[in-house]
Amino acid sequence: MSQTFLKRRLSQWGSALLVACVLPACMSMDERQTLTAPETRSTPRTHATAKPAPPPSAAPQDFAAAEGDDARATAESPAPREDRARKAPRGIDAELREEPAPEPLMVAPATGAMGGAVANGVIGRAQGAEMAKPSRMAPKKLEASARLTDKDVDGSDAHAGPQGNTFEAWKPNTFTETSKDPLSTFAADVDTASYTVARRYLQNGNLPPSSAVRVEEFVNYFKYRYAPPETGAFTVHLEAAPSPFDSKRHFVRVGVQGKVVSRSQRKPAHLVFLVDTSGSMASQDKLPLAKEAIKIAVKNLNENDTVAIVTYAGSTRDVLAPTPATDVKSIHAALDALQSGGGTAMGSGMEMAYKHAVKKASGKVVSRVIVLTDGDANIGPTLSPQAMLESIHKYVAEGVTLTAVGFGMGNYRDDMMEKLADKGNGNCFYVDSYKEAKKVFETQLTGTLEVIAKDVKLQVEFNPLAVRRYRLLGYENRDVADNDFRNDKVDAGEIGAGHNVTALYEVGLVKDAKESLATVRVRAKAPNGTEAAEQSFPFTRSLLRASLEAASPDFRFAVAVASTADILRGNPAAEGWSLATAQKLAEGAAAGDADRNEFVKLVSQARALSGASARGE
Repeated sequence: MSQTFLKRRLSQWGSALLVACVLPACMSMDERQTLTAPETRSTPRTHATAKPAPPPSAAPQDFAAAEGDDARATAESPAPREDRARKAPRGIDAELREEPAPEPLMVAPATGAMGGAVANGVIGRAQGAEMAKPSRMAPKKLEASARLTDKDVDGSDAHAGPQGNTFEAWKPNTFTETSKDPLSTFAADVDTASYTVARRYLQNGNLPPSSAVRVEEFVNYFKYRYAPPETGAFTVHLEAAPSPFDSKRHFVRVGVQGKVVSRSQRKPAHLVFLVDTSGSMASQDKLPLAKEAIKIAVKNLNENDTVAIVTYAGSTRDVLAPTPATDVKSIHAALDALQSGGGTAMGSGMEMAYKHAVKKASGKVVSRVIVLTDGDANIGPTLSPQAMLESIHKYVAEGVTLTAVGFGMGNYRDDMMEKLADKGNGNCFYVDSYKEAKKVFETQLTGTLEVIAKDVKLQVEFNPLAVRRYRLLGYENRDVADNDFRNDKVDAGEIGAGHNVTALYEVGLVKDAKESLATVRVRAKAPNGTEAAEQSFPFTRSLLRASLEAASPDFRFAVAVASTADILRGNPAAEGWSLATAQKLAEGAAAGDADRNEFVKLVSQARALSGASARGE
């Protein structure tokens, strides 16, 4: 063997040895970078339902067409990843279906230390497996500086300002002994945002954060077949039946049905659409969907209605002066010209919108500000909802109402949106699809615009001779002091035309009692009134069903929804309850309704995710 040949062979062996030594180190570095990259999100636990991210170049298409495509696509098996770009329908609903799932949020903050793990061939965060588990900790009301976000549990700097989706947690109502306190008092609530947000989490393969679940907004998302009042603004429907979870307890339902007002009968409306056009609104499920939602609303307005558009980003802009709703061309042109970019001066935009709205506020005209945003506010002198509402409270007092409509995930400020609606004498929705936009701005538009009663309070006085103890499911953030029930200076909720409000109690009855269960009182003001009127409704023994099967389908479905929400938010009082029982109850009361059937599927999804979480998958 020549010396030259020997050198060449040694060089080849040395190169091979060098590669063998260096390659693992490079791979290890790549893994570490993957584990510590700020934008990395944990893989959803149920791989069959996880949705890959859409191509970055995907452009918005026909929203309405995509809705139909998306409905058909849900019945099909997911296309392989390499075929996704070819087979997946485009458009807003398709984009939402494919986007990465929002990460769950735990009530307790996670530590900053991060670890890596490999599961099913996918490199992820060890902490991610913990985040997918439903927290059983009871929610507590959090101060603004202590609210948790998806970024907080993701290991990012929790002091860098509100990043990620933000929710405010509330401690669930506990059982009250009737002999010590027979009164339960709360304000009416017709918001539905919590249910839609939770639906989006579930459809994207994650359990919703416990603090995102508000029982009353789950229950009130659905319509119930309550008979409307023959006279007056509303009527009350009462019913009770045994619990499907505990043979020693019963559920009691209080349902309020508002009078129905047709589109042709409602008052003329002046709507000021306040549109967030900041940089955070760029994604398909935000500004593009918000513009389509406004177009749906305009299509369903009357000839005497008017529309104005104000936008805010780094600065506030008066885009469209008050314009007849019939001038669709001008309104659409103004909307189509909107583009996202810049900061978020929400407070300045609110003040300009209210200045527009108050000009036409009167007893004969509905004047409402409709804000469409992800709720993020990062510049300007008024960043908190309290500061914003303080700057425009004089307009609220003159009759201007507010509808807060949330969009998007990633930096959604649910806590901000809910407070704006509460303090602005209005309501709060979350729009995650073109279908939901049609529901809010078409099906429910008249109820949103036409307020039939304001400052609506409910008080249930339980009879200690018949009811031993009780607890109200939800309405924690709508609690009213018992002695403020007849204090007409205390603000409460609004009910729109055709709206229904449902509240459920879990109660323990006195054995062999024959007396009436309770007395239900409702106190409310006329839309432009200053003094409230009060009505009283006896909850007689005849309204107590002998079995759950004997109860109405509406009652059984409401119990299924409320119990599901209580389980999802980790309420200790519902620890022994079963999602399987709730699903079976909902299936038997769906009655062919599309929204109810969708709920049944969501409960099934929640069961699968809960099982995967319990197994640590």
